[in-house]
Amino acid sequence: MRPLALLLFLWVTAIPARAEDLVSGLSQDQIRITSNYTGTDLTVFGAIEGIEPADANATRDVVVVIRGPDADMVVRRKVRIAGVWINRDAMALRDMPTYYSVASSRPLAKIASRETLERYQIGVANVQPESVGTHNPAKAEPFRVAAIADRAHAGLYLEDTSVEFLGNSLFRARVPIPATVQRGEYTAEVLLFRDGNVVSAQSTPLYVDQFGFERRLFNFAHRNALAYGLTTVLMAGLFGWLSSLMFRSRS
Repeated sequence: MRPLALLLFLWVTAIPARAEDLVSGLSQDQIRITSNYTGTDLTVFGAIEGIEPADANATRDVVVVIRGPDADMVVRRKVRIAGVWINRDAMALRDMPTYYSVASSRPLAKIASRETLERYQIGVANVQPESVGTHNPAKAEPFRVAAIADRAHAGLYLEDTSVEFLGNSLFRARVPIPATVQRGEYTAEVLLFRDGNVVSAQSTPLYVDQFGFERRLFNFAHRNALAYGLTTVLMAGLFGWLSSLMFRSRS
């Protein structure tokens, strides 16, 4: 019995302590775009599991990253020649997220080092699309910065400290989803930081799509482009003819 008890003791002591882990969820996993849609707030909530009682007061940070569908973009630089602004240089950026939002419990610079944030592409300034047409990062950098600034000005690139803790383990964050977002599949990623390192992460899909008459019209326009074009031309002509009849009868 003594060898068996010894083996049991060694097996139990060899089990590592339970690591801290994330459990997160979304207030809705599908956002319906209708004719009266003006934007909504997505709530990301969750809890941190495996916190030891003796370590309950340790500093932990949560970062929520919502990333929209990737798309290829072309950024052009304008120059003034003889008093006229013209497009001169251009750079194609591949796999640029159409929407990107970061919510954190503290400013990102206080959560992790710059190298860590760049490695995980956390933060608006760290979005790194692939540049096409050049292998020189210095040449592509101004175009990348301009594309990020343009998306931020349109309200599609966001960064704030809206993650709030409700006790030692519970947290939540509200992320705005504006009406101008692109339809498609999004990714909601929640990361747990401790001492500047990622100790746990969880990713959840989020779908943004049109519903109702708008969806049927969208499908018709893309599946029957010729019929959709002819229909719009006929409707425009019909409305123009009816308008002329109404003005003629009034005169």
